[in-house]
Formats: sequence, structure tokens, C-alpha cells
Amino acid sequence: MKRFFFIVLVALAACEAPVGTLPDQQIPLPQMPIIGDDTCHAAPRADLIGQPATALERVLILGQVRLIRPGMPVTADYRSERINFDIPEDQRIRRIWCG
Repeated sequence: MKRFFFIVLVALAACEAPVGTLPDQQIPLPQMPIIGDDTCHAAPRADLIGQPATALERVLILGQVRLIRPGMPVTADYRSERINFDIPEDQRIRRIWCG
């Protein structure tokens, strides 16, 4: 009886195609934005890099803004119009980018 189940199991395994080998099972790659597109107008804010995070209080930024601090949960969604400010533990703006 054990031999019968083994033969059936081997026969079923041989009938199955490996995942991802069929053309209709190809997973499309995410479309990433072109590097250099300043869709959130981050370039004019480059002078804020290295300044204290409180410098953002004196700047008017219209649109979506995200401040990312240490240990803060951050979503992985990409929004080309959103400007992100990376603020590490020293409370100085380290990096500015779109997304």
C-alpha cells in the first residue's frame, strides 16, 4: 500500500509544471520613475541638507511632505509628488528625495 502511494505521488509531481516557467505566469516588474525627475520639486530644497529639522518650520512647502525619523514606520508606496526628508537622531536633515 505504501508503494502505491509513493508511485501516485511521483506521478502527480511529474505532471506539474514548475512555477514561473509558463509565459502567462511571468510577473511584471514594477515601473520605477526615471532618476533625475524632480517631480516633487526637491532640488530647490537642497540647501536644507545639514540644517536642523526645525528649519522646515520656516519653509512653505505646498503638497505632500513626509518626515522620516529613526524607528518610524514608513510605507513602501511610491508617490512621485511627495517630498521626503530623512532626519536621523542628530535632528539634522540628511537627505531629501521624491517618493
